Amino acid sequence: MEKENILGTEKIGKLMRKFSIPCIISLVVNSLYNIVDQIFIGWGVGYLGNGATNVVFPLTMVCLAFALMFGDGSSAFLSLKLGEKKNEEARKGVANGILSSIIVSILLCAIILGFLPQLLNIFGCTDALREYALSYGFIIAIGLPFMMIGTTLNSIIRADGNPKYAMASMLTGAILNIILDPIFIFVFKMGVEGAAIATVISQFVTFLMNILCIRKFKSIKIKKEDFRLKLHLAGKVSMLGISSFITQMAIVVVMAFENNLLGKYGAESEFGSEIPITVLGIVMKISQILNSIIIGIAAGAQPILGYNYGAAKYDRVKKTLKIVLGLSVAVSTVAFILFQTIPDKLISIFGSGDTLYMEFACLAFRTYLMLCICNGIQIPAGIFFQAIGKGVKSAFISLSRQILFLIPAMVTFGHLFGIHGVLYAGPFADGLAFVIATILLVLQVKNLNKENALSQTLIDDTSTDNKLNKQIIITLSREYGSGGRYVGRLIADKLGIKLYDKDFVIKVAEETGLSQEYIEENEQKRSAFAPLNNGYYSEFNNSDELFAKESELIKEIADKESCVIIGRCADSILADRNNVIKVFVYSNMEDKIERAIKYYNMNKEKAEKEIERIDKQRGNHYKYYTGKEWKEFENYDICVNSDALGVEKTAEIICQMVEEKEKSLV
Repeated sequence: MEKENILGTEKIGKLMRKFSIPCIISLVVNSLYNIVDQIFIGWGVGYLGNGATNVVFPLTMVCLAFALMFGDGSSAFLSLKLGEKKNEEARKGVANGILSSIIVSILLCAIILGFLPQLLNIFGCTDALREYALSYGFIIAIGLPFMMIGTTLNSIIRADGNPKYAMASMLTGAILNIILDPIFIFVFKMGVEGAAIATVISQFVTFLMNILCIRKFKSIKIKKEDFRLKLHLAGKVSMLGISSFITQMAIVVVMAFENNLLGKYGAESEFGSEIPITVLGIVMKISQILNSIIIGIAAGAQPILGYNYGAAKYDRVKKTLKIVLGLSVAVSTVAFILFQTIPDKLISIFGSGDTLYMEFACLAFRTYLMLCICNGIQIPAGIFFQAIGKGVKSAFISLSRQILFLIPAMVTFGHLFGIHGVLYAGPFADGLAFVIATILLVLQVKNLNKENALSQTLIDDTSTDNKLNKQIIITLSREYGSGGRYVGRLIADKLGIKLYDKDFVIKVAEETGLSQEYIEENEQKRSAFAPLNNGYYSEFNNSDELFAKESELIKEIADKESCVIIGRCADSILADRNNVIKVFVYSNMEDKIERAIKYYNMNKEKAEKEIERIDKQRGNHYKYYTGKEWKEFENYDICVNSDALGVEKTAEIICQMVEEKEKSLV
């Protein structure tokens, strides 16, 4: 047994410092990248210039969503395939992720340049902001391919085991932007165009640094021929990063509604359209710094929470969660005090304005961010559920605030109370999201102390008086309720070889420290919501990690002995070996229901639903990891209806195949 992972033994405070601080720095630097332009534009151009950047910003966020999808997807794909020892596939997948980012970035650049005025209208551009927005947006659009490709590569570099370089390239760009902004705006008197040029130059430098790093990848060496677009690979990479895409696009949707409603109801107030659009954009970006710190704290704790939850070390889970919530609430409390007491000082960082400008700024900080203290619970709760494999709950907590609560509240309250109503929507959404997150969190914590329900007697007690003269592996895939596992046991008994099924649960538990119950809940299953379970700054979700580890074990076992392996995509994992017999056992629904009623104590209606559910998850799991259909008969050497022949006869036929296979092997 390997030495236990430090995540399960090291002091939690020390682990938090190790993992959270880099996350906080990266996220805060990323947030500052978006704010620096506005600070210098505010002083050099005025608040209309800042308003223009706010209506252009959603376009950047759309591009960022795609960049993160390809980057985070590529990094997860890289880690997954390296775990399976499929280096060639890892290379091609990463290359396809980079190639997808290049193609999409060029397409988006062309679309934005061609339709910039129309796109700006979608994001609430007013006549007073139009000239500034077009000047700024046109230059920013030219640099978007550099930003997208650089961001995609940044994620891959981090997953390749070089997070310091990834951070260095990001910091270099951010620092360069801070230096160049005042030069172009104040020295060269170029206004918003100067800020845009400074941003593009900075993005290009980060892009160039990351491009140069491709040749220095530690885990893979990408070749020219790997850069051939394969749609199935590009699709798989994209799906691994889909959660990042959804999160970013939710922000874009909110900004589109927000800018349009602020423009509409602002025009009906004494503030006009431009002041609300400008101010609330700045308010949101300042609050994003707060959120970046909280996300960094919680994201750093994610591997600690996930490992100890899986290892059934619930005291460590609760202690980690307590520290995360304590730190997050402390940060959000400090932010709340600042927003309520010195909003005029905060907005003054971004330049001066008239009396109405300052009045609305104070109103926006104090109203819109009234319940920002709730972020100290809501954000960590979402990441906590992500860490323990509850992707649906995590996604609901994360997206409910933006999509379910904030947008409808802005529309409704805006109609009822005008510009003030749009501001009221902020605390309304924060409050509701906090209540939901708290309820789910409390219920989950109450369940943490459940005893591990899985018995330690899962190892299959099959005889090992091997009757075979040559090494042969039988892989057996089966529909739920078909009796396939019993067929596998009969084959193993007849041939005197080992049956591997739930043994994998124990072996993976021994090597990872994860509890057997946790592994059983997460292996061989892939629901439609699995992509939502990808974590912040982590390479794997739970299913991916377990698949990689089980793939290693399957290959190790196949190298050493004859055996029967149940499920787990073993037929595909061992497809390149000539001593493998691939079997699929199926049955009709009536027989499967009858077996489920008899052996699993289910009623007829429940049995049918359970059979359909589990078979669908097995099919999704198989297709995701092999690219093939689970029930496609060409994947197997023999497909047998267990009830047409009976399980005993089915086992006999397969044993006869084994004998013939043995004769054919040299």
